[in-house]
Amino acid sequence: MQQPSASVPAPLDGPAVDVSDAHELLLGYLEWYREALLRKLAGLSDEQLRTPVEPLGWSPLGLVQHLGWVERRWLRWGFGAEDVIAYPLGGDAEEWTVTSGTPTAQILAAYQAEVAAAQALTLQAALSDTARLGGRFKTPDQAPSLGRILFHLLQEYARHLGHLDIARELIDGETGE
Repeated sequence: MQQPSASVPAPLDGPAVDVSDAHELLLGYLEWYREALLRKLAGLSDEQLRTPVEPLGWSPLGLVQHLGWVERRWLRWGFGAEDVIAYPLGGDAEEWTVTSGTPTAQILAAYQAEVAAAQALTLQAALSDTARLGGRFKTPDQAPSLGRILFHLLQEYARHLGHLDIARELIDGETGE
């Protein structure tokens, strides 16, 4: 009787297995989640991207739009204290709703622009650097470290990509990683 071969475990998601630096790990995993968001949209038609999924009430493209706002709020307005609009005027409903007149490419480009701005802020900053004052955080005791903000963003992406897995399964039966 032949012995079954030892199975080779799948490689880890995110940064390479030899990465141990916390800054590189956090940014690497955040980049992995950003890329996973776009991978999970692959193969959907424009109509599928834009149509709210029932019973969830939001569209996959609405989730992308929301995550663009999340990036802006936590990194540009939060960590960088940039003078940017942090919330759409229509609140959550506007943040998650894709209007018929807004091209898909425009929403994806806006998301990618927020990611690029966030990357520029975080690449050279230390995890122990605290958020600048004047944007989201007004006093030193409110200002978290970059490490704390990155941990928050990772949980935000992990949660929402799980939601997107459910939406995708409801749309076309595809399942997540």
